[in-house]
Amino acid sequence: MSVQTDRIELKWLGTKGHAADGLGVTWGIPWAEGQLQRDEPLALTGAGGEAVPVQSWPTAYWPDGSVKWSAHAASIAGERSDAYYLSKGAPAAAAGVKVTSSDDEVVVDTGSIVCRLNREGSSLIRSIQRGGSLVCTGGRLLCIREERHATSGVVTRKEHPFSSVISSVAVEQSGPVRAVVRIEGNHKLHAGVREWLPFSLRLYFYAGQPTIKAIHTFKFDGNPHMDFIKGLGMTFKVPMNGPLYNRHVRFAGDAGIFAESPKHLMTIRTSGKYEELFRRQTAGEPVSFDPEEDERFIGLIEESAVWDDFKLVQSSADSYTITKRTQEGCAWIRAAFGQRSLGTAYAGGENGGLSVGVRNFWKKYPSSLELHHTSKEEAELTAWFWSPDAEPMDLRHYDTTTHLQSSYEGFDEMRSTPYGIANTSELALGCYERTPSHAELHAAALECQSPSLLVCRPEHYYEARAFGIWSLPNRSTSAHARLEDQLDAAIEFYKEEIEQRRWYGFWDYGDVMHSYDPTRHTWRYDIGGCAWQNTELVPNMWLWYMFLRSGREDIFRLAEAMTRHTSEVDVYHFGEYAGLGSRHNVVHWGCGCKEARIGMAGLHRFYYYLTADERIGDIMNEVTDSDYTTVHLDPMRYYFPKDEYPTHARVGPDWAAFSSNWMTRWERYEDTSYRDKLLVGIESLKRMPNRMKNLAVHGYDPKTGKLYDMGNNAGGHLAICMGGPQVWMELAFMLKDPEWETMLAEIGEFYNLPREVKEEKLVGELGKGGYSWPMFSTGIAAYAASRNQDAALAQLAWSILLNDEVGNVHLGHSAQAVDELGYIRPIREIPWIATNTVSQWSLNAIVCLELIGPSLAQAEAAAGSD
Repeated sequence: MSVQTDRIELKWLGTKGHAADGLGVTWGIPWAEGQLQRDEPLALTGAGGEAVPVQSWPTAYWPDGSVKWSAHAASIAGERSDAYYLSKGAPAAAAGVKVTSSDDEVVVDTGSIVCRLNREGSSLIRSIQRGGSLVCTGGRLLCIREERHATSGVVTRKEHPFSSVISSVAVEQSGPVRAVVRIEGNHKLHAGVREWLPFSLRLYFYAGQPTIKAIHTFKFDGNPHMDFIKGLGMTFKVPMNGPLYNRHVRFAGDAGIFAESPKHLMTIRTSGKYEELFRRQTAGEPVSFDPEEDERFIGLIEESAVWDDFKLVQSSADSYTITKRTQEGCAWIRAAFGQRSLGTAYAGGENGGLSVGVRNFWKKYPSSLELHHTSKEEAELTAWFWSPDAEPMDLRHYDTTTHLQSSYEGFDEMRSTPYGIANTSELALGCYERTPSHAELHAAALECQSPSLLVCRPEHYYEARAFGIWSLPNRSTSAHARLEDQLDAAIEFYKEEIEQRRWYGFWDYGDVMHSYDPTRHTWRYDIGGCAWQNTELVPNMWLWYMFLRSGREDIFRLAEAMTRHTSEVDVYHFGEYAGLGSRHNVVHWGCGCKEARIGMAGLHRFYYYLTADERIGDIMNEVTDSDYTTVHLDPMRYYFPKDEYPTHARVGPDWAAFSSNWMTRWERYEDTSYRDKLLVGIESLKRMPNRMKNLAVHGYDPKTGKLYDMGNNAGGHLAICMGGPQVWMELAFMLKDPEWETMLAEIGEFYNLPREVKEEKLVGELGKGGYSWPMFSTGIAAYAASRNQDAALAQLAWSILLNDEVGNVHLGHSAQAVDELGYIRPIREIPWIATNTVSQWSLNAIVCLELIGPSLAQAEAAAGSD
């Protein structure tokens, strides 16, 4: 199927977007090999043909030097078009973002706001101005560390405040449409010397826009038994101009806006025209009084309470409370409560003000928004990623030992540590010349929670071979329709289960659980190897391929959240385990198995290429050389003693993960040293007597990339269920090596052969086990069947995938209500459910539908007659 070359249609992800005045948006587009050369300009137009300024840059290349993926940024003012079109040609001229640098600051002028960023010190954002008015100053990061001491059974707690200190500032993009500035540093103790919690803060600016997007990442480098984080956030100083009754405080609630003032106009005598003035005040309109005519009412107002501080605390996924107080030393009183706040606050006076939104505010509880000193010349607006009103973070392990036999926790070694993990939060800053209306602030809050994104039609992703081999939805026969129903049902189940089980929270949001316990009617949250999934059997890939084939926003958001979580929390970004991640466990970093597969680039590059997210780019860079970490933490140390090899690597998931990292490095930077390292490994496999058929453990040298045959023929289903086939099939498009493709086909041909036939075909003795999960092999078997035109193998693959006892998941009508006394609240369950099974069945079905789809009806008929 040919790829359309004249223009590419772009649609909004989901709806047309929120009714905001303007919008900056960045997205990615795949290209078929040879379709776009790096020096060819691109233009963007709306559905009516209107030219829209666009900034474009390549994010990956094909081996022939043509562009594989490109990223684009546009600044859209006013009404948005239903669709946009990207085509070759000169882009429209943009007014442009202007970035200037000096020794002490970086200044970004979007044409709407001017933001000054410090190069050193505690304050990251020196100031933001709009229209000549100062919007805010002193934007800095905050951390509160709690120190604990236990004496005679009594625990005493003391809090220590930390603030950001800048170590480096880099301008990553300088326009014309989009500018990006990255600030890095640590948190430093006030009046002390300790620095910890490294951070990076990226600020995104778009031409003509009065908004700033911020991506905040912090990495944990403390002792979980001593360093308890009580609060983590970012604060700003906001000028408060005008009389108190013309200053305004706003919180976005579940659906509407909490609107008050440090001095509201409600008294026991507020009626008539004063009631109308109160309505205007609450709407954010300026009000004024006649000194003589309104003298009595002015006296009442002057005597009424001044509300100086306000806060909204989201204590759980289902509850937040808004409180306020007059001054320190007085009680906080409850002003309102709700369930799920949209997570945006505003503070300002007669000259406008600042709004701050925290994305996934309630989903990543405990979070909060605070406004202090609203009656003073400067208010403090603080967004807390972790609210100090909650209990401190507790990053300790759940036990003092491992449970290898009862919980499948991998190794007896206790390697549960959060040292080196990270967490990323997103902020949206809005700069206003006047107090925004409720509708304007609500739209900004919605945009913060679900940022607008332009995406291609599924057909374009498919035709450009984005991410290898997968299928578009196909309901051409009843058999195809039934498989599509199963794929859709799997998504619906996990959407509902995330909500039903409340899989939310600062450290948990984005992950799902591994195995179900039908007796307790809950997931095995307290059984080490069966609790959090941590990318086991690559549900990330399942979700991303389901998005690519459907274009659905709900699936995109599931995949996005999982990518953000698993790339940060489940992976070590520095330290002893740098580049590796933790296997499934009760706590995300708990398992003693630290493996490259958890953080491999192949899991995260979907999000990077679709959005051009620089933070994910950082992470993919971090894992490039994760194979070196295995020298001091051999993944096979439990089974193979130290020998003549620097370390050991299974064909998969270890070498598959390495090859994913190297392929990504090669295509992003055209770094041929990593291409060559890939080729060295492939050549090593080619020279082995069994090539890849036995999916074995080999000796491995990270310095050379060589794999060494050890005569180990035990097999290994982990090679085909941890993303290896998806990576290798895409790699085949880049290498164009028929022998590599033959080797992949050999895996699919060999895996399900009878044991006696395997023994005949293998050089050396065949060990026990290793080929025990036929369903996992159906995708790679379909690859072999398609390449070799093997109808019998295609039928075998389908027979396995459709077999109720071996592969088929039958999700459509499986959920059943739990007896009302069986669980703490009414729920529905699928008693046999396991994320491993669902994600692998779905991934393999998607591949089989593409490669051996025409033989599906025949296979289903055969299965039905058995």
